[in-house]
Amino acid sequence: PSPRSSQVDGANEEALGCKIEELKQKDHALDQEIAQLLSEGYSLEELEKHISLLHEYNDIKDAGQMLLGKLAVIRGVTTKQLYPEYDLELND
Repeated sequence: PSPRSSQVDGANEEALGCKIEELKQKDHALDQEIAQLLSEGYSLEELEKHISLLHEYNDIKDAGQMLLGKLAVIRGVTTKQLYPEYDLELND
């Protein structure tokens, strides 16, 4: 191998080493965050359930927004104009 290719390989190896170290630090930080939540009385099952419910909520909200958008197009109005009709708040 040429001196140039060994320099490139060394740079790639160094970059990978940095990335690995960064991921180890993130892993450690997440472990600490989990330990903190567990010490506050949360269980992993409870946290997973909340995350699952948030995903479900977001999916339902996205579907509702899509339907409101289609209805607004059909009526020739903005989505914002439909909010009062369905007792929705703009910041929700």
